[in-house]
Amino acid sequence: MTHATALDGVRGEAGVTLVMAMDLGRGSWRLGFTIGAGPRPRIRMLRGDQWHRLGDEIAAAKARFGLPSDARVASCYEAGPDGFWVHRYLTTLGVESLVVDPSSIEVNRRGRQAKTDRLDVERLLALLLRYVGGERTALRLVRVPSEEAEHRRQLHREFITTTQDRVRVRNRIRGLLATHGVHEAVQSNFGTRLPQLRRWDHQPLPVAVQQRLAREWAKVQLLTTHLKALEAERHEAVQTSTDPMAAQVRQLVTLRGIGEHSAWVFVAEHFAWRQLRNRREIGALVGLVPLPHKSGTLDFDRGISKAGSRRVRSLAVQIAWMWVRYQPHSALTQWYQARFAGGGPRGRKIGIVAVARRLLIDLWRYLEHGVVPDGAIVVASRRLAHASRP
Repeated sequence: MTHATALDGVRGEAGVTLVMAMDLGRGSWRLGFTIGAGPRPRIRMLRGDQWHRLGDEIAAAKARFGLPSDARVASCYEAGPDGFWVHRYLTTLGVESLVVDPSSIEVNRRGRQAKTDRLDVERLLALLLRYVGGERTALRLVRVPSEEAEHRRQLHREFITTTQDRVRVRNRIRGLLATHGVHEAVQSNFGTRLPQLRRWDHQPLPVAVQQRLAREWAKVQLLTTHLKALEAERHEAVQTSTDPMAAQVRQLVTLRGIGEHSAWVFVAEHFAWRQLRNRREIGALVGLVPLPHKSGTLDFDRGISKAGSRRVRSLAVQIAWMWVRYQPHSALTQWYQARFAGGGPRGRKIGIVAVARRLLIDLWRYLEHGVVPDGAIVVASRRLAHASRP
């Protein structure tokens, strides 16, 4: 009787597979090559600006292990600041590239452990060997979007970051006013009210402070103009574009309580390009699934996983509150009212997270199969042009 070796796990119909792991740093890239657990891995380092030499390193690794030039190559690297351009470049070289979720990589549970780039790439190389050998749970992969789907995200992400920038400037203005005993709301007429503001001793604000506040307010006005332009661009795309994504956004905003912004984010981040198969994938994708802990006599729940996109998860919770308000006769709202409405503030917050998860599942069914959520109010198509956030 013969026993299978580690090398047999990476031997396909076309021969031995060259396995490559990459540790991408800002200044240098560490590359690891092997064909199994037996041979010593080949470790090489590239400068970050020499990424075009990857093809040469792969060819040299094939020669080192005695593989033909057309041998299969499987590669992986951790998702990070470099995004997916490395993955797309590897695919042009004929490499089967995998992008790994960094939080899913197995690590030593000891309190003190050695960590170097070489150890990281060797650990990743060992996990990739197990994955290529058939152990699909060895690595958790990131689903890479197409370039078109990735470009669609820029509009709403720019809108969100611009909104956050405006909030920061407003808070800076309020903080500067508070240091002089002034507690005024920073509203649209702040620029005209600035000369009339008085300090704690009823004296005008110092000239230097007024000048700085005027400059900060100019930033707020600039960001507000930017936000209005982004909203107009998004609205124009929703109303006139023939893209399937815009069609899904138009379909979502027909549900009362769902506005253009939330519909655009849901579709662009998830529904438009991901091939979701069931409700479990939807809940896990945004981190709204429970984490049970059962061991011996212990049996308790550790809350939700909070994995995936924090942006979509927080927006889903906000839309759940809007759904409860603007869809009072829906089955989901009735379920929330019967089970959580009388549970106090903490019970209502727990319940609204459950509503957010179930609502995302209902929205997916509505987009994929046209199933309207039970008891939901659908806005007439003639009002679609005026759909906005409640």
